[in-house]
Amino acid sequence: MNSKKYITKGDGLPNWENPISHAVVANNMCFVSGQLSVNSEGKYVCETALKEGELAFKNFFSVIENAGFKKEDIVFIDIAFDNLENLPEINQLYSSLFLVDKRPARTIYEVQKLPFGAKIKIAGTAVKDL
Repeated sequence: MNSKKYITKGDGLPNWENPISHAVVANNMCFVSGQLSVNSEGKYVCETALKEGELAFKNFFSVIENAGFKKEDIVFIDIAFDNLENLPEINQLYSSLFLVDKRPARTIYEVQKLPFGAKIKIAGTAVKDL
């Protein structure tokens, strides 16, 4: 039986009024929607790319935890930037968040525009071992 769990609210998750699920869990996989630098009140926090990245990753990890997964279960990260010139500082942040031999697969790319004027958006997938 294929059951799904929709993560729309939870501890540490931004309380915003967008018509999305933060994540959907299907079997042993968790698909996380794009996370921005949104605070707990659901307000976008405009900062440097590094500060926005820190908050977006914090939100991403909160989604994973609320879905019943751990950081070690993350297998894929998708990072969209408004400006790839910010890549060096985001690479530094990324390196500090994941062990060298446990880093998820990753895509990075520049986009013309992100919601709310964000500088970075992080999405990804986590998989539990069965």
